[in-house]
Parts: sequence; structure tokens; C-alpha cells
Amino acid sequence: MQQFPIFLNLQGRTVLIIGQGDAADAKARLVTRAGASVVHQWQSGVTIAFVALDDDAQAADAAQQLRTRGLLVNVVDRPQLCDFTTPAIIDRAPVTIAVGTAGASAGLAKAVRQRIEALLPPRLGDLASALFAARAAIKARWPDAAARRRAIDAALAANGPLDPLRPQAADHVSDWLHADAQPDFTRLSDLTQLKLIRLTSLDPDDLTLRSARLMGEADHIFHSPAIPPAILHRARADAVRHATSAAPTDLPHGLSLWIVHPDESGRLS
Repeated sequence: MQQFPIFLNLQGRTVLIIGQGDAADAKARLVTRAGASVVHQWQSGVTIAFVALDDDAQAADAAQQLRTRGLLVNVVDRPQLCDFTTPAIIDRAPVTIAVGTAGASAGLAKAVRQRIEALLPPRLGDLASALFAARAAIKARWPDAAARRRAIDAALAANGPLDPLRPQAADHVSDWLHADAQPDFTRLSDLTQLKLIRLTSLDPDDLTLRSARLMGEADHIFHSPAIPPAILHRARADAVRHATSAAPTDLPHGLSLWIVHPDESGRLS
């Protein structure tokens, strides 16, 4: 990962744009859409800055001066001078999907965005809003955090009752929440378990669909020290990592994975 992606709340904030022309206008439209107000000269309270100047030396000098004021700066079409870059955006508010290439190719980011956008129903944001509104009821039904996450994951899975690709999924949140035939996610056997992933290679692209799914769900990742970071990066960012030479016997609460190097046996006792 060459850049750390974040979503910045610009509602009611001020953004500085240095320069004029099509590029400056495009940035102004983008940040205004996010609720920011735009100014064209320094003033107290500015949050971030964009520099849209044609001359390389002037652009670099302007960026450096703004950094001395503590601002993060984007210099249009010069990724080497940028503290941050602006991605291609899919807007299904409050769902926002950003595709970035660290400034390598805006065209590629746009092409990927267009392919993803074609898959997503227009009311995807309504589903997010409905789940937000139901937070208290969801927590009441599944008080245990691990059970709650599993229930939500199951509902949002492909062909699940809240499959995000279903155009009317937002209309079924209440039905899902109050359905009698809910899977039992509160049993100890569901919440404390260990599954084995035996790698066929150290290339993350060789992970099976099952392995990728489990790594996206697991709470704890137990792995040989020989497993490379490229594999471990495919797990949830908040999953706890445990480097160990043997499979765990005293399991923590939740779903644990034991990831085994292709050259190791990795037996589960």
C-alpha cells in the first residue's frame, strides 16, 4: 500500500485552492460537493490546500509555503509533490467508494471506478442509512460483538437477506432484524473456533476463495513466522496477529485461523 486511504470530513470547513483554470475549477467542485467552502488565498482555519499552477517551480514553491503553515497539500498532476491525492469516487451517500493509484494513472482509476459503479445499485446508500438507524435494535438482538458482526456479515453476504447488490435491500432491514428463522450466532461453538488455512504458495493471488473469505472474517490470525506480510495483509486490519510455531490450544473468543506455510505440516491437535 503506497498511500493510506482516509475519508476527510470537510462539511463546514475551508479549503484553499491556489491557481485558476479547469483543474482548479474541478477541485473546487469536488470539495464543494463535500460541504466545504473554497478560498483562493491563505486565511486562518484552512483545512487542506490544492495547488493548480502550470509552472513547476511556482507550484513547488507554493506547496512548500503551505506546508510550513501545517497544511496537507495536493499539487495537481504532480504526484511527487503531493501529500495526498484525490481518488476516483463512487458516491452512494453515505457510502463512498474511492479508487486511487497513488497518482500513477487517473485514467486507470476512472476505468476501475466505472466498472465498480456499474455493479452497485443506486440505493446502496439507503441500505447504509437503514443499518445505521437500526444500530440499537441490532445491538439488542446480538449483545455480543462477535455474534453481532457474524449476523451482519451473514445478512450482507451474496444472496443474503441484505445483499448490497440487491436493489431493494434497504427495504428489508426490519424484516431481517425481526425474522424468526435467524441463525444462532450466540452459541459458544460458533464464537470460539479454529480453522486451518494451508497455503499452496506465498503469493497472495493464489489464495482460494474460501481462504480469502475466512481471512476477511477472522478475529485472530495465528501464523508461522515464515508467512510473509503480503499474505497477512489480506486479513481484516483489526484482526489480532499471533506469530507462533505451533497451532494454538487455548483459543481466544471468536474465529481464529491457523495459517500454515506450504513447507510446514501445521497439524491441528
